[in-house]
Amino acid sequence: MVYGEFILDPSIKLVKLISKLLPKNLNSTYLTNSGTEAIEGAVKLARRYTRRKEVIASTNAYHGSTMGALTFMGIKSRRDPFGPLIPKVKFITYNEEKDLKIISSETAAVILETIQGGAGFITPKNNYLQKVKKRCNEVGALLILDEIQSGIGRTGKMFGFEDYNCTPDIVVYGKGLGGGLPIGAFTSNKKVMDSLHKDPIMGHITTFGGNPVVSACAYATLKKISSSKIMSNCIKKEQLLKSLLVHPLIKEIRGKGLMLCLIMENSIIANNLILRAKDNGLLLFWLLINKSAVRITPPLTITNKEIQKGCKIIIDILNKLI
Repeated sequence: MVYGEFILDPSIKLVKLISKLLPKNLNSTYLTNSGTEAIEGAVKLARRYTRRKEVIASTNAYHGSTMGALTFMGIKSRRDPFGPLIPKVKFITYNEEKDLKIISSETAAVILETIQGGAGFITPKNNYLQKVKKRCNEVGALLILDEIQSGIGRTGKMFGFEDYNCTPDIVVYGKGLGGGLPIGAFTSNKKVMDSLHKDPIMGHITTFGGNPVVSACAYATLKKISSSKIMSNCIKKEQLLKSLLVHPLIKEIRGKGLMLCLIMENSIIANNLILRAKDNGLLLFWLLINKSAVRITPPLTITNKEIQKGCKIIIDILNKLI
């Protein structure tokens, strides 16, 4: 049976475990097929609950490629070819406190990545997320945090927002949750989530989201990550990576845990490093927005020996690029 007709044990086991791992007010989960589908559902939920239309996103943001998620991408040149998109969307600059005044009584939701991914793994500064949440509370808006990249143990905590003392009204996640199979989810308070039940009935529908096969895989993945040292070891592995990746062509290492990127001198060096690394058996990758960045997001189970081997390949390549 597809999702929705009957209650299925694997899905119930999964969402119960999710509830145990999240703050108490985040206790109702909707399972989807992907992260971008979960973004769509989360924004629909915020609009339905608040009965407002305006959504505020961040410049240089990335939340997915469907029409709704694309609307919240903070790069005009990537949105315009597919317009017109969803109306009543405004943008603020991440970590810029003066922009918070844009959040008003007209705002249904503010949607942010906990750590900005495509922009270059930018982390919140000076309690930024707490200040956004405070402003949302003042005007009655909901805060949606996108944890599709940073969630499920990658930063050393189950969810990245735990590092910044800011609990969102809706959290969106996916990717690592499925252990290789496609899944996404958004979680909120049951009172908020119940607003999808009426006016109209079944306000959000998914056919295969939360099916028993992917739910069983996600449960096993989440159980393993949450009951082992995988998450705490991410911080130790971050420290090892940063200690080994010291080179004149590396301007900065951004991110947290095993969500890291190297900021290179320019995009040409970044491109050469990624392509030459592949030829040497090491998988790095580009970031969508920051072309001078090199993504380092290995499996959470990567060993110290593998980290040392990978870092040596990077340093050897960079020595040849000087």
